[in-house]
Order: sequence, then structure tokens, then C-alpha cells
Amino acid sequence: MTNPAREPDQYPPGQQPERTTEDVRWGRVERRREKIRDQVREARHGDHKVPTWLMATILGLILLGWLYLIFFD
Repeated sequence: MTNPAREPDQYPPGQQPERTTEDVRWGRVERRREKIRDQVREARHGDHKVPTWLMATILGLILLGWLYLIFFD
């Protein structure tokens, strides 16, 4: 006769089995997926403080200034 698998909350206190490395790895994967979902949800909301076009313009100016310093100084 085999013992049925128990849910994690069904073990009495002090008798919970040790977590395996696979359990730890799976927990990390799940937390990472949830974090990515939250970031995507926030990005889709579109409530950005600085518009994307402004950030791209600032980056372009920084790169042009850097190139100017390299080639004309």
C-alpha cells in the first residue's frame, strides 16, 4: 500500500519534509515569473513619469557628446 501525497500544509508541525533543491529552484522560477508579470502589467498601464521619446533623445545627446569628445578633442 502506498501513502497518498500530502499537500505542504497538511503535515503536522515539526514533521514537514525537507525542501529539495528542485523545490527551491521551482520557487525561484515562480517568483521570477510573477515579478516579470508585474513589470509587464505596470508597463502596459502606461503611467510613465518620463516619456520614451524624451529618454531616447537624452540618450542620443549623451552618445553624440561622447563621440564628439573622442573624435574632436
